[in-house]
Amino acid sequence: MEPRTSTVAELVAARWGDHRPGLWCEERVLSHHQAAAGAAARAALLADLLSPGAVPHVGVLLDNTEEFPLWLGAAALARAAVAGINPTRRGAELARDILHTECPVLVTERAHLPLLAGLELPGLRILVTDTPEYGDLLAPYAGAVPDPSRAGPADRLLLYFTSGSTGAPKAAICSQGRLAAAGYALVGQFGVRADDVHYVCMPMFHGNAVIADWAPALAAGAGVALRRRFSASGFLTDVRRYRATYFTYVGRAVQYILATEPRPDDRDNPLRTGFGTEAGAVDAAAFERRFGVRLVEGYGSSEGGAAIQWAPGTPAGAVGPAGAGLVVLDPATGRECPVADFDAAGRLLNGDRAIGELVNRGPHPFEGYWRNPAAEAERRRGGGAYWTGDLFYRDAEGYLYFAGRTDDRIRVDGENLAAATIENIVARYEGAVAVAVYGVPDPVTGDQVMATVAGRFDPRSFEDFLRVQADLGTKMAPRFVRVVERLPVTATNKIERARLRREGFRCADPVWWRPPGEDTYRRLTVQDVEGPLARAKGPSVGGVGGGAPTPRGAAAQ
Repeated sequence: MEPRTSTVAELVAARWGDHRPGLWCEERVLSHHQAAAGAAARAALLADLLSPGAVPHVGVLLDNTEEFPLWLGAAALARAAVAGINPTRRGAELARDILHTECPVLVTERAHLPLLAGLELPGLRILVTDTPEYGDLLAPYAGAVPDPSRAGPADRLLLYFTSGSTGAPKAAICSQGRLAAAGYALVGQFGVRADDVHYVCMPMFHGNAVIADWAPALAAGAGVALRRRFSASGFLTDVRRYRATYFTYVGRAVQYILATEPRPDDRDNPLRTGFGTEAGAVDAAAFERRFGVRLVEGYGSSEGGAAIQWAPGTPAGAVGPAGAGLVVLDPATGRECPVADFDAAGRLLNGDRAIGELVNRGPHPFEGYWRNPAAEAERRRGGGAYWTGDLFYRDAEGYLYFAGRTDDRIRVDGENLAAATIENIVARYEGAVAVAVYGVPDPVTGDQVMATVAGRFDPRSFEDFLRVQADLGTKMAPRFVRVVERLPVTATNKIERARLRREGFRCADPVWWRPPGEDTYRRLTVQDVEGPLARAKGPSVGGVGGGAPTPRGAAAQ
């Protein structure tokens, strides 16, 4: 690998003169040199477009086309920052994202222009990449040479929105220095080489694709192959076409790939590694069996405040060892939670005390949120420590286990349960393609466990399955099971858990439930909701278990 540099601008400029193929998008191929030249041209254009005193931000509302990494490189050279704009946002929410990040320039494509129609975006200059006018605008800058000398490690480079379950998304800040360091760290972790090709199929408006996929490729001088939008059916075809050796994933992307029809030659592919989060142990093992590729599950807060790396010897179900400064704290008291106590089957026995929020008390690279001091203070509470908002528990050897988001805490009969643990167990059910587990209000107090299962569901076989799961605690079995064709997910393939919690068992899909004191599941009816479940809090969303609409008053407020 070339000598280490401290800014992304230097990494972009280092590719000048490198005429190997370096950037693929559909039928288009750019050399590394052409990508560096393209970034330099756009940096020069941006410098002329920004008026004196303007905030040096450029919004990018694009699918994964070559223009996205070119504008990332341009922003680095121009000492500007890219605000990734989510194309699944609509109306006032989309306008809020653009206005909040104070972008005087927005780069988009014709397919996304209808999203902007009718929005009040005063003073915004819009560049449409797939038009002749855009080419004419860039033409005078075709001879620009990348000059990284003005950029510094502390320069803001990314504003990427992190979605929470409550409130508007927050724009996390990432500097050139942090992104370059992250790229180098992953190069070292995975042995990325200049002849590798990184397949970027996750959306580049999200931090995962840029930080975990594009940045290490740039740091190593490796190639980048772009998929406009994630496609499970196109995954293996793309990997073979581009000779991809590395990819990243988020959320349920791996499950969707596994749901495609298996072929005898699935293992005939050049991939070495997949790196991501939320695949789960069951799906990771199935992916390796089918494609011959090991998935490395990691943990990293979107804002960069804490990270856990898998290491040899990590027990099944654990994310990895706790690094320096990482502790699990009780959010109410601020005290460290006791270590997890397991029985012989691996069941967590003291979840009510062992599960807490992961906190980084050591040095951390969290750089704050753009114009959101309240959200920043929430992350930095407790003397500057970084509170992740994620639940974990720790075993006696110091290994950490993910238990869900703080909003995923389920409290049944006074005991705290880890949604992620139950989810991993239910995912073993043969008919399940994808699973989400969360809490719904109990009619009396606390919560009940609810699962949404995408795939085939038979209540009798599910009961038999639960009975033989040695690590399923007595309070973990789902009280309710919602059956769907496909789980609702965000643009980054993360499950919309807030929506599932909000809808609860009052939904239009079939719901099966196990009444208190009974061991068998039966279909939930309007009479159940009007009767024993009437006191459970939650909004009516127009139906119960795929039957008739919920009668007025069936859902107590």
